[in-house]
Amino acid sequence: MVLLGETFPNFTASTTEGTIKFHEWLGDSWGVLFSHPSDFTPVCTTELARVVQLMPEFKRLGIKVIAMSCNSIESHINWIEDIKSYAETSVEQFPYPIIEDESRTLSTSLGMLDPDELDSNGLPLSARAVFIVDPNKKMRLSILYPATTGRNFDEILRVIESLQLTDKYSVATPVDWKMGEDVMVQPSVPNETAKELYGEKLKILNLPSTKPYLRIVPQPTDLSQN
Repeated sequence: MVLLGETFPNFTASTTEGTIKFHEWLGDSWGVLFSHPSDFTPVCTTELARVVQLMPEFKRLGIKVIAMSCNSIESHINWIEDIKSYAETSVEQFPYPIIEDESRTLSTSLGMLDPDELDSNGLPLSARAVFIVDPNKKMRLSILYPATTGRNFDEILRVIESLQLTDKYSVATPVDWKMGEDVMVQPSVPNETAKELYGEKLKILNLPSTKPYLRIVPQPTDLSQN
């Protein structure tokens, strides 16, 4: 299992767009790899359709998307027509590849298998995993959902926006933050430095502890136009 900050494995896989080596496929982009339990299932169909609808947002942020399940390429290709229908799109080319993992090799190595979800042969299926990988091939986020709970891909986009922003500036994003809202100066930045950087824009909240650690500044604006 890969931990945050570790290099994501450079696996080779068969996909609906041919064989890929993950690092070469990712190139200099950010990437989202997400798995689903099985093709031709209701929640999974809604999820992959939602990703189709959100592709303009992923592209705006420079994100490559790739899906995966324990089904065959042939199954994926047949299922794609249902996904496109649910997404209400008429695009000829499906906008992202889907990995086949019938052997469970990739699912096992990445800790994706759900022991409570089995196929007709009694083999475990992949859970709803999400991995965000940066251009340096480091894993920046992982989330594991149970089969009965569909993911919120708007939240995944929000996290990516936060990661890209906080990589560039010494800020952190507070609870429920959305692009364009105020951010917070990271604790590693001394107060004097924060004052030099932000001047009158820096707001330090008065707290009962009297510790000046809640330091709020406007979000740097250039990333909002990515």
